[in-house]
Amino acid sequence: MPREFRLPDVGEGVAEGELLEWKVSVGDTVSEDQPVAEVETDKAVVDVPSPVNGTVKELHADPGDVVPVGDVLVTFAVEGEEAEAVSEDDPAEGELADGAEPAGETADERDEPDQGPVFAPPHVKRLARELDVDLQTVAGSGPGGRVTEQDVRAAAGSEDESETSESEPVSEPGTGDTGDGQAAQAVQSVEQPSASTGATPGGADRDRTLAAPATRKLAAELGVDLDAVPASEQRDGEAFVTPETVREYAQTQQEAQAAETEGLATAESAGEAAAAREAVTGERVEREPYRGVRKTIGEAMATSKFTAPHVTHHDRVDATGLVETREKLKPLAEERGVRLTYLPIVMKAVVGALKDHPVLNTMLDEDNEEIVYNYDYNVGIAVATDAGLMVPVVEDVDEKTLLEVANEVVDLVARARDRSITLEEMQGGTFTITNFGSVGGEYATPIINYPETAVLGLGALEQRPMVEGGSLQDPGEIVAKPVLPLSLSIDHRVIDGADAARFVNTLKEYLQDPTLLLLD
Repeated sequence: MPREFRLPDVGEGVAEGELLEWKVSVGDTVSEDQPVAEVETDKAVVDVPSPVNGTVKELHADPGDVVPVGDVLVTFAVEGEEAEAVSEDDPAEGELADGAEPAGETADERDEPDQGPVFAPPHVKRLARELDVDLQTVAGSGPGGRVTEQDVRAAAGSEDESETSESEPVSEPGTGDTGDGQAAQAVQSVEQPSASTGATPGGADRDRTLAAPATRKLAAELGVDLDAVPASEQRDGEAFVTPETVREYAQTQQEAQAAETEGLATAESAGEAAAAREAVTGERVEREPYRGVRKTIGEAMATSKFTAPHVTHHDRVDATGLVETREKLKPLAEERGVRLTYLPIVMKAVVGALKDHPVLNTMLDEDNEEIVYNYDYNVGIAVATDAGLMVPVVEDVDEKTLLEVANEVVDLVARARDRSITLEEMQGGTFTITNFGSVGGEYATPIINYPETAVLGLGALEQRPMVEGGSLQDPGEIVAKPVLPLSLSIDHRVIDGADAARFVNTLKEYLQDPTLLLLD
């Protein structure tokens, strides 16, 4: 009998997936747990296994389609089974699950927006909780749609105004008690806000205003029309304005004009950006969807760059000792079936330096306002793939032998590039290394793998001129040596520049003489 198989949640909170490839065709016989499709989510590329033994009756999507979780993906023909509506977890036709509503949607349900992810730094989320603001309702004005502190405060202010307008009844004309004149005076004071309460520069537009000569002189100097200034008080039934009120009104006018100018500039900038986008047309333009792993990587990069203030410390090290050590160990590693590169030795050296400088192996818990020191040494390795940058993690580098680390690096890098790596294998890192030198180049400013607080970039290991011996007074001798450029980016909220320099100095010592690592 036919059985419909819906796309399951193949990750943590995944909402949809892009179908990359069908691994079966209509008419194929499949067994339970056999991969039937390859799907890319915003976290990883995964194989979707068949839930049953049967025959493929219908494929409900084409490669390149984005399929929401819960939509029918495949229809199987399964012998000996009753027809099933959708999946084993769905209630049978005509029945309702416990607590379920009838099929008809209410107006509130139809109008409720999708609860997508909210991109905001931890301190902004904390502020939202303090001000009782639902971040799902706030439109982010920051880079990549990130919600900023100003967005939250603006939302809180608009909610307060909304509550005030709803809670305070509006009096109808003629309903106020004017028997003794007090009610009418109260109405006048409400309708005409004072400058001290942040009155708008709209002004009072009176025909006559009382003021001292000094106040009139001040108004002339500030370019303020006294008849437009909200009255400070009443004297003999006439509006009276003080110098303080004039100054406050002038300040309010200046702020309003500045805000208007800024708004016009923003609108002009937005218009120019829109015009620039529209100008990118023609036959030589190609567009591709920005989604899946690429979009996730981009959002992570933006979160890191606009949350952690980056500082990059550059240095270089004489890698003669590193090269010699690898040359000695390489044939021994090959005898054991292990391919030994420089990277595992660098990873061991990094862990040694992290133990000497633990502030580089930290995370900032903004919600609790604490710096978290990690004493697990899980090193992430940035790998360039067709889908973008992925960072598989080698756990407990300090507890593994050099050859164990080398084996694991080779395995993780290969599976990251063929996109068979799992989400779990890219989580839990405490420090990241990116080897951009493998494609050329000396220095860079790598972006921190947030919420970590540091990332080390390795340039190309090449023969370069260095001065041997000598001093500031003695020029010494220029010789060619293997040199490894180092670029360390830090989160300056947690790590000082001096700490970064000390860490790199220690790392250089281990790289110059890797046998020092045997002392730990």
